[in-house]
Amino acid sequence: MIQFENVSKTFKRQRVLDGIALQIDLGERVALIGSNGAGKTTLIRCLLGEYVHEGEVRIEGRSPRAERTAVLARVGFVPQLPPPLKMPVGQLIEFSAALCGSDTGRIAALAERLGLDVNRVRQQPFVKLSGGQKQKILIAIALGRDANLLIMDEPAANLDPEARKIFFELLAERQATSTMLISSHRLNEVASLVNRVIELDLGKVVLDDRVADDVSLAGRLACRIGVKRREPAFEKALSAWAFVGSADGLEWHGEVAGPDRLRFLGMTSRYVGLIQDLQMSETCGQLQEVA
Repeated sequence: MIQFENVSKTFKRQRVLDGIALQIDLGERVALIGSNGAGKTTLIRCLLGEYVHEGEVRIEGRSPRAERTAVLARVGFVPQLPPPLKMPVGQLIEFSAALCGSDTGRIAALAERLGLDVNRVRQQPFVKLSGGQKQKILIAIALGRDANLLIMDEPAANLDPEARKIFFELLAERQATSTMLISSHRLNEVASLVNRVIELDLGKVVLDDRVADDVSLAGRLACRIGVKRREPAFEKALSAWAFVGSADGLEWHGEVAGPDRLRFLGMTSRYVGLIQDLQMSETCGQLQEVA
């Protein structure tokens, strides 16, 4: 699917990529991790055909640099930083659909599934949308084409918990027919989404390992939390996850996306002294005590 053969890139005498050699197959979900300056973005830009570089990059045997239009027609890309586009949202959807031979209705429907009211923002300039609204549009554009390679840079960073659930479900619908490359600064943000981890440092691959693939991208966990007393900050945090509290505020119920388990537990760990009981389970099973 993807081949990097001795790929190197230098900017003003600084070696940003140094002899990258990787093979990524169809169906793999790969986390590309590393600190700022490790080379993640540069590697992605080479994969998208944007940079001249040493060595060879191939997607299904074709060069994204030499055959960019043909190759990128089968690639969905979600950038970390939304482009500062002034065109209205409706025009952006139409342009994107025409560019990849997709359908505007398909893109709009995906954005709606993520919780965006497309008709309400259709006439608004893309640049004026909130960070979450921009992310939903960009995800819908990437998934609204017949792509078998999805390249995503911190794709869920600006999404609320409910939108993240839907996003994971959308990825689950594509996992059998797509390769996914997900870039992140932190492994815990993407660990539940992937089955392989590649870490870059100073332009070199320092880790390439398989990971357990036990979490369903579409799975959900029922959660019940009991607290010793009411705490406004914790109640606000739980409300952001769409949890509902009892009349006395001492018991909370909600649902967490399976891939978001670590993120959710990270949030609750800040209130460990307040929590009396925390139970989670697959929605079809029995509650399991975790704290």
